[in-house]
Amino acid sequence: MSEESQNAKPSNKVTQLGDFALQRELGQGGMGKVFLARQVSLDRLVAVKTLSRELSKKEGFIARFEREARSMAKIDHPNVLKIYAVDSAHGIHFAAIEYVDGQSLQKWLDQLGRLSVGDAVHLAIRCAEALRYAHAENMVHRDIKPDNILLTKKGVVKVADFGLAKAMDDDVSMTQSGTGLGTPLYMAPEQARNAKHVDSRCDIYALGVTLYHMLTGQLPYTGKTTLEVIMAKEKGRYASARTLRPELSERLDMIVDKMMAKDPAQRYKSCEDVLKDLQALGVQTDALSFIAGAEAAPVQRPVANVPLTAAAPGARKAGSTAPSFGSETATQTGTRIWYVQFEDAKGKSVVEKHSTGRILKMLAAGQLTAKAKAKVSADGAYYPLAQFPEFAKAVEDSIARRTAAIRKEDMKSLYSRVERDQKMFYLKRKVKDFFRNIFGVASLLVLLGVIGVALWFGWQYGAELPAKVAGMIGFGDSAEKAPNQPSTERTAVLSEGGIVPEGTVRPR
Repeated sequence: MSEESQNAKPSNKVTQLGDFALQRELGQGGMGKVFLARQVSLDRLVAVKTLSRELSKKEGFIARFEREARSMAKIDHPNVLKIYAVDSAHGIHFAAIEYVDGQSLQKWLDQLGRLSVGDAVHLAIRCAEALRYAHAENMVHRDIKPDNILLTKKGVVKVADFGLAKAMDDDVSMTQSGTGLGTPLYMAPEQARNAKHVDSRCDIYALGVTLYHMLTGQLPYTGKTTLEVIMAKEKGRYASARTLRPELSERLDMIVDKMMAKDPAQRYKSCEDVLKDLQALGVQTDALSFIAGAEAAPVQRPVANVPLTAAAPGARKAGSTAPSFGSETATQTGTRIWYVQFEDAKGKSVVEKHSTGRILKMLAAGQLTAKAKAKVSADGAYYPLAQFPEFAKAVEDSIARRTAAIRKEDMKSLYSRVERDQKMFYLKRKVKDFFRNIFGVASLLVLLGVIGVALWFGWQYGAELPAKVAGMIGFGDSAEKAPNQPSTERTAVLSEGGIVPEGTVRPR
C-alpha cells in the first residue's frame, strides 16, 4: 500500500476492476499483488489489494475476507488505514484501501537502524491510539509489526491491514512468499500456541516488540527458523532495552518490559493503560524528526471521566458566582486569579490565590494533586480542578505521573527486598562456610594430636613393649625353655627323695 515502485506495470491484462482503474503495481504481499489505482467516480488514488488465485479458490476464505473488510470499514480513525470497497471483477477478488504516499516503518528502520527516543514514543502513542479505537470496536489486529505501520510524507502514522490479518490468519502459511519470519518475530507467545483464542493483549505485545525495535535497532528474540524464535519467546529471556541503550529512562524500560510480558496476565490490560504511561513520560516529539516537513500530530485523548456533583459548575445557582464551562472560561489567559484550596506538606488545609499559569506549574511540580479545589471569586463554591477546562489535562497528567511514580517506587521496593534477601543469603552461606572450616581445622588438629601421642609412646617404650605384651598373654622366659629339661632345683629335690635318676643302678 506504500509507493515502492514507480514504473512497474500490472502483470495481467486487466486494467480496470469495477470503479478502479489500475495504474501500476506497487508490490506483492501474502494475499496477492497490490496496485496503485484511481477510483474513477471520486477521482482519487487508492491502493487495490488483489487475492491470489490460490486464495480465490477458497470460498470460505473469500466470505471471511469480505466480512472482515466490512468490519474494518467501520473503523474511522486518523491513524488507521481506511477501506473504501471490497468487491470482485473479472474473477478477481479485491479490496480498495487508502493510498499512502510514503513508506513503511520497516523501510525507515532499514535506513536509520533505530529512532530517537522522542520519535519512537511518538510512533508508539499513535499506534496505541489506533489500537485503542479498534479494540473498542472488538477488532484485534494480530499482526502488528513495522511492515504494517505506514508513514505518509507528512509524517502521519497509518496502521494497515486491520481485519485482513485476522481473515488471513488461518489460511496463509507463514512460509508463503512475502511473509517470511515477520509475523513470528513480533507475535505474542500465546498467539503462536493458539492464534484463534487471543485478545487485545496480543496487539499490546506486538506493539511492545515494535517499540523495542525502534529504540534499540534490534529484535528481542531472533532465530534461524520460526521454531527457534517461538522457543526463545517461551523462555522469555532477552536483553533489556536499557542494556542496549543506556540513555533510556528506567520508566520507559519498564513500560517496554510490561508490554512484552510473556504471561498475558502480567501485561497491560488495555491500550488505554499503555497510553497513560507513555504520555506521562513527556518525551514524545510533536512531529517525526526524520521526515522532512512532517506535521505535528493532533492531540487525541479521552474525555476525563470526572463525576459531577449535584451542584455542577455548569449549573449556576441564584446569587452564585461558580464558573461555567462555556467557551469564555476555556479561553481565559494564564493571568486569571483563582482561589485554590488544597492540603500543604503538613496535611493542613489551606487556601491561596494563584494565577492559572501558577496552578499549572504547581500541578506539574506535584505541589497540587487531583484533590485540590478552586473557585474564581471569594463568595463562590469550590469545585475540583479537573472540572475546569484550564486544568483538566494537567490534572490527568499529574495522576498519570503519580501512578507511574507509585509503580516505580513499588519496583524499587521489590528490587530492594530482593537485594536484601540476596545479601542475607550470602551472609548465611559465609557463616556456614566459616563454621565448617573451623570444624575441619579442629578435626585435623585432634587427629594430628592422636598421631603425635602414639608416636611419643612408641619412641619411649618401643623396646620394652613387645616383652610386656608377651608376658601379659603368657609368653615369658619359662616358656622359652624346653619342656624335657627340668630345672636344677627340681633335680635336687628328686635326689633327696630317693629317686634315682634314670640309668643309675641302685645298690641293694
